[in-house]
Amino acid sequence: MDRSRALAAAVAAVGEAAAVTRTVQAGIAARSERVLKNDRSPVTVADLAAQAVITARLHEAFPEIPVLAEEDPTLLRDPARSDLAAGVLRAVRLVRPDLDGDAVDRLLGLGGAAGGPRGRFWILDPVDGTKGFLRGQQYAIALALLEDGRVTLGVLGLPNLPLRPGDPTGPRGVIAGAVRCHGAWLRPLEGGRHSPIRVSDVSDPRRGSFCESVESAHSSHATTARIASRLGLDAPPYRVDGQTKYAIVARGEAAIYLRLPSSPGYREKVWDHAAGSLIVEEAGGRVTDVHGRPLDFSRGRELGNSGGIVVTNGAIHETVLAAVRAELGRR
Repeated sequence: MDRSRALAAAVAAVGEAAAVTRTVQAGIAARSERVLKNDRSPVTVADLAAQAVITARLHEAFPEIPVLAEEDPTLLRDPARSDLAAGVLRAVRLVRPDLDGDAVDRLLGLGGAAGGPRGRFWILDPVDGTKGFLRGQQYAIALALLEDGRVTLGVLGLPNLPLRPGDPTGPRGVIAGAVRCHGAWLRPLEGGRHSPIRVSDVSDPRRGSFCESVESAHSSHATTARIASRLGLDAPPYRVDGQTKYAIVARGEAAIYLRLPSSPGYREKVWDHAAGSLIVEEAGGRVTDVHGRPLDFSRGRELGNSGGIVVTNGAIHETVLAAVRAELGRR
């Protein structure tokens, strides 16, 4: 497969979706533009429109590769959600005026691939961090390519992330990407030069910083606080939504990202980690489960491993793992 062509299609698709989500986020207010799914998680016009826009681009370039995505057209087929369907179509037409409602329904229906250990699949989370999106804060558009159970390409669109670390008042909006064995990079969302990114060189966890989910339902804040104490970390955590956390580690702003589910038996979804994990690894970091095993993307729509995810700059990974195991063993 020509991965350079796949990367170009992925970056173009994510860029189009970012244009849509930025516009929707700037104006979202109506209750009809956000609803709750059966699992009580929120979905917005932006989630559905971004998925349709990305799927359209991918299907045109690679019609033979199935798409494994978070959303589906069920909500749009509910007559009581006609306002939602109309909003999604308006958002899609910001960048694809050639599409109609039937096309959007068909495109969303293409996202139901099961994944697995054989073949190629696009893995897509159109708005990762929907609650952050609704707060007007950070979210990610996450797209990855899975080949025979292994992530080989990842792209993150981060419309609200500052271009320069530590400069919250400066320009915002980046795309981060990686192809396996070719390193990780970052560029402005609107285009420009690709700049290589590397994880931090911190070798003492006490000098590092860590990030975690804003929502305590996604990751146990109490557990990560105790682990931080074991590591001698005094700085407060950098809490941010979606796979933005992976980008923060990949470009060296934080050395640790912990995601430790607050409910027993929770299984992580592949779209929440595929793109970001590759970008961190290609930037020189490590991503494992709490037992030190690589994440297993070959089991379908959920990760094969469970128990939590540990992301570091690599140099302190074993130390962090030891602290995680000690805390989880205490529990």
